Amino acid sequence: MKNFRWIVAIVCVCFFSAFSKAQLTVHKMVNVGYVYQNQSFGEVGGKLLFLKTDDVIYRLGASALMGSTNSEFAIMPKVNADVLLNFEKNVDFKHSYYFLAGVEGTNKYVAPKIGVSLFGLLDLSGGYAFSVADSRLNGKELKGLNINFTLNIPTAFLHDMFK
Repeated sequence: MKNFRWIVAIVCVCFFSAFSKAQLTVHKMVNVGYVYQNQSFGEVGGKLLFLKTDDVIYRLGASALMGSTNSEFAIMPKVNADVLLNFEKNVDFKHSYYFLAGVEGTNKYVAPKIGVSLFGLLDLSGGYAFSVADSRLNGKELKGLNINFTLNIPTAFLHDMFK
């Protein structure tokens, strides 16, 4: 658990140091998705999107992973940090996709990941998870292949939709 705290602290320092040099716009988003981590989980949470231009986008999020492990329902907290990159200039259609690099962590595993994001709203990413201090969820170790499929919905869109 001590190593997990150090990893989260280092990731936060790296991301916040990037934010200290420029004025960034912050947008709130709700996310829902599917996570495969030696087990299938549903994901519900929120993210903050930080951007100055649309070439590099930073996201920080927290969510809950919910699923059945060894025939028992389980909920795990999850934090994640992503960087979305697209350096094509003056081409609107090329900005429809971003390359995604990031890390996610729970109290059971830490997983670096890479992937693709469509408009920053629909993410498909994968990576490899490493167990935190041989932690298990209902007796099952959660290390190995990590696959994420996430839909990020801006809260401004939700507000306008129900207005």
